[in-house]
Amino acid sequence: MFCHSEGLAAALSAALLLALALSRSAALSCALTGGLYLALRLFSLEPVPAQRARAIVQPRGIPARIAHRGGGHDAPENTLAAIRQAAENGATGVEIDLEITADGVPILMHDETVDRTTDGSGSLRHLTFAEIRQFNPAAKHRLWRDYRGERIPTLREAVLESIHYDLIIYFDVKGHADQAVEALKLLYQEYPRLYNSSIVCSFMPDVVYKMRLADKNIVTALTHRPWSFSHFGDGKPRFESFWKHYLMMALDVVVDWSMHNFLCHLCGASVFLIQKNYVSQEYVNRWSSKGVHVVAWTVNTFAEKMYYENVLQTSYMTDSLVEDCDPHY
Repeated sequence: MFCHSEGLAAALSAALLLALALSRSAALSCALTGGLYLALRLFSLEPVPAQRARAIVQPRGIPARIAHRGGGHDAPENTLAAIRQAAENGATGVEIDLEITADGVPILMHDETVDRTTDGSGSLRHLTFAEIRQFNPAAKHRLWRDYRGERIPTLREAVLESIHYDLIIYFDVKGHADQAVEALKLLYQEYPRLYNSSIVCSFMPDVVYKMRLADKNIVTALTHRPWSFSHFGDGKPRFESFWKHYLMMALDVVVDWSMHNFLCHLCGASVFLIQKNYVSQEYVNRWSSKGVHVVAWTVNTFAEKMYYENVLQTSYMTDSLVEDCDPHY
């Protein structure tokens, strides 16, 4: 059952008008729209009960403070040290990035390469876990002197560390949908407490859909940043080519519309993670009316945090629990 009939009606109305404009046939337009509605009804997945999702998004009944990448400003991102530091700094939970090595080991890493954060070089597609384990994930951090001896952790190590400090976990799956889903499914079976203390999220709807298919009791979230195909996080265009830039902008419009109108329902997501620049009270209320919780990223100034905690009363992710900082893209 769709969690908000008005949103579905608006999406189907838009599809009907588009089909009518393109085909000039009322019968064909109705058939296409009816087919879309039937497909959504048949293949959409139910989210977990709302009460369970709320208990994870706001485990203490108040907005949660989630350390983005473990709190990449306060400690080297996606490390056990970051998880420990986040707990010490008062975080409610941590967001960690899941990637897969060339030999199939789930590890914490945000990028497809190790170049930005470590003293090593190369793509994860070509590096084994043994090779990656030799790199220093603190090498390029501003506080590297305080974190000598850190190693790139496995997913299991990060889960155990987070459980030890009683932290909510947001698993951000970066790719390798099938491998990631299988690895997470096994972890949930091994550590059942994760069902009530973690969320699996991704920019890729197929990851969220497959996760819900694999285990209907896992809470999931879609992650989104408008204009992500055409622009980097800092707003700079990704492509110099005029036609490619505007082609990607057109794709961005379609993806944004899809995210806000039916993909959340299709995937059975309980939470929507959105870049902070697009969040307002109206935006939060709109998602809330659909039964979906909004979590913003990355909220990095004291004033913003007070706004989210006291006005919006919405959970957020931050790069630092202790000071203002620039966002980490």
